[in-house]
Amino acid sequence: MMKSLGIGLIGTGFMGKTHALAFRSARAVMADCPQTHLAVLCDTPAEKAKQMADQFGFARSTADWTSLVTDPDVDIVSITTPNTLHFDMAIAAINAGKHVYCEKPLALTLEQAREMRDAASNAGVKTMVGYNYIKNPTFMHACRLVQAGEIGDIVHFRGWVDEDYQADPDLPWTWRAKLSDAGLGALGDLGCHLVSMAYGLTGPIESLIADMQTIHTTRPLPDGTGRAKVENEDTASALVRFANGAHGSLSTSRSAWGRKNRLAWEVHGTKGMICFDQERMNELHLYRNTGDKAQQGFTTILAGPVHPPYGEFCPAPGHQLGFNDLKVVEASALLCAIRDDSIPYPSFEDAYEFEKTIHAIAKSATDGERISLAVT
Repeated sequence: MMKSLGIGLIGTGFMGKTHALAFRSARAVMADCPQTHLAVLCDTPAEKAKQMADQFGFARSTADWTSLVTDPDVDIVSITTPNTLHFDMAIAAINAGKHVYCEKPLALTLEQAREMRDAASNAGVKTMVGYNYIKNPTFMHACRLVQAGEIGDIVHFRGWVDEDYQADPDLPWTWRAKLSDAGLGALGDLGCHLVSMAYGLTGPIESLIADMQTIHTTRPLPDGTGRAKVENEDTASALVRFANGAHGSLSTSRSAWGRKNRLAWEVHGTKGMICFDQERMNELHLYRNTGDKAQQGFTTILAGPVHPPYGEFCPAPGHQLGFNDLKVVEASALLCAIRDDSIPYPSFEDAYEFEKTIHAIAKSATDGERISLAVT
């Protein structure tokens, strides 16, 4: 029997909590998962780390992340910190022989992301990156429909990912506006999720041409002493060509009033199309151009036990899963990959490919040229 895997969590914000909940629930939901225990939690200051360790159920706490990644009781390091810290923490954990579960984006730059990918590959450790939307049973069903040829050959993909968390011009300046702390803006926060879905449905992107915009070029400092520059983008759009010959468009905004999590897409084929919107994440809309034309129309598919792993959570269709459930699926996939010595998805290798696309969008928008996504 495999030993219990020790979890070390760095960061206790929104994503830190989702990781803690996911590991606590993984075996209860997915019965064949390896056993885990919440070993060490890290945050600053030390008193906060102690408080959150008690709340989340971790055995110990620390304010020093370097001690966590070398702790002999930690087998998996979960990184849920601001983007600028991902690189150093992941490399240190890999060098210590730990498996790594890192939130996206991997790093501030594509060069750092490549180094993380290569380090993990050379060390032979398992990695998982927080692209949990592609773990949605509804999305996985859409991928199966595409692969089975239900809508024919794919000819076009159109996707949007919009939120309004930066729509208010009076919202105070934060680290998310700074290139050295956040890296890319809407692309790094949101656009990479859309890219991960486009890859799953349509395959790799061959080339693209793009534009981007900073809507609110300055924001008030939190202490009221003035305003600071916003160094990254609020919106970005790209026209893309996929390696399979399909064309498409990708658009993202963090300043779209009224949109809370509109991660939506349409994939068009020669025999029909499929539509999805993450704000209604348990629904899929399928159109097939078969049968009596007078009766053709979209079919609404509600998620249920016939769309695995939905049934592991709930035996009844239409009762709906949520964001945190997708994190459970994601954490479970990593745990099972460690047990089976298989490659989890999405790994650092996969995330590098997703993030290569968002950096190409930024480069194209800056240079005004079509970018080819060569293999690197």
